[in-house]
Amino acid sequence: MKIAIKSRAVAACLLWATAIFYHNLVMAAIPVQHWTQASGAKVYLVESPAIAMLDVQLDFDAGSRRVPAGQAGLAGATAALLSKGVAARGTDRALDENALGEAWADLGASFSASAGLDRFSFSLRSLTEPELLNQAVLLAARQIAEPSFPADVWQRDRQRLGAQLKESYTRPGSVAAREFSKTVYGNHPYGHELTEGTLARISVADMRAFHAANITRCNARVSLVGAVTRPQADALVARLLSRLPALDCAVAKPPAAVAEVAPLEAARLLTIPFDSAQAHVLMGQPGFTRKDPDFFAITVGNYILGGGGFVSRLTEEVREKRGLSYSVYSAFSPGRHAGAFTIGLQTRPDQAAQATEVARQVLAKFVTEGPTTAELQAAKDNLIGGFPLLIDSNRKLLGNLSNIAWNDLPLDYLDTWTAQIAKVSAADIKAAFGRKLQPEKMLTVTVGAAP
Repeated sequence: MKIAIKSRAVAACLLWATAIFYHNLVMAAIPVQHWTQASGAKVYLVESPAIAMLDVQLDFDAGSRRVPAGQAGLAGATAALLSKGVAARGTDRALDENALGEAWADLGASFSASAGLDRFSFSLRSLTEPELLNQAVLLAARQIAEPSFPADVWQRDRQRLGAQLKESYTRPGSVAAREFSKTVYGNHPYGHELTEGTLARISVADMRAFHAANITRCNARVSLVGAVTRPQADALVARLLSRLPALDCAVAKPPAAVAEVAPLEAARLLTIPFDSAQAHVLMGQPGFTRKDPDFFAITVGNYILGGGGFVSRLTEEVREKRGLSYSVYSAFSPGRHAGAFTIGLQTRPDQAAQATEVARQVLAKFVTEGPTTAELQAAKDNLIGGFPLLIDSNRKLLGNLSNIAWNDLPLDYLDTWTAQIAKVSAADIKAAFGRKLQPEKMLTVTVGAAP
């Protein structure tokens, strides 16, 4: 039996190799089905029957914003240790990290866990052949609900993480990013910093408690893309969550509210000495949440400002005209809370002040005046023309679907995306940037500038 499964797993790998970038783009729409199970889990499905594959993502409100400052890194450590073993239960024997890895390899499937600022996620990919899929779902359900959290493995991994943390202090880019995040977010959990001290305070018991408190059926949002029907998807999600404790979501205590990111009250400049060939500069402030109605205007505007690579205004002014930096960019990172707006560049230490001032002037002018007609049309053409590349595989489509699920976006979000981009005007962009950004109150972090 195991040999037969391995043979089908090899076939799965070949299928993935030939079909990973395939998606049926001739469809006029991407119909998203949504329902809530009796368990409280919210399910989102896009049926994609062309390939006998299934991609699943389970998201829980259990990112690093749910971790106290003194244990920064707990969510990420918990996600990492989830792949290191499952506990015995009933007739199911325990599996260590090697046995678990072999089990997934035998199925030709993959499973992983990760933690970000807002959410804790599990990802499953498998063929939909019933025998393979059933075993993959069972193994995933065990890993979701019954991780063993081996203490000896955590001691080993904690030492490795500590060494990586120390090594990061030797890189100017990491130093700049750490100081920028800590300062721009202040006391908000988005700015909590992993340190040697917080790492030392994370125990296996803390991981078990964090997992038990946050990985629940009521807290689950499940996105599926692949060759399954709605009834099949509903049954599959129920099996994936079946080993978690049953809760009455009507009376279960919801996750505690997290305060919003505080705006910056005044400009702040941090210059950190560092012996490096390049100075690293980050400039910005808290931005906006993902649900903000200005999202599309900001998306188009930022493409023009610094998100469009070599066609952006920052690149033109900082790199092309003055040769002050090889690359320069701007980005927004909206989440459940106001993720940061950032302008980033690297330059020679003796040019850091000039490059920063030029970038600041470009930003201030853009906020005051908005884009030109030509810039606006070019940005729309590029964004709309590139949209099919955002959904040209099941895995990419899953990322977009989980975005809809996590942020409570309209179910027709992907169908209307290009129309939303097309209707953005220069006045919309100017107004949106004026509401969101205050160039005179931004934080600037420079690491490695000349005295």
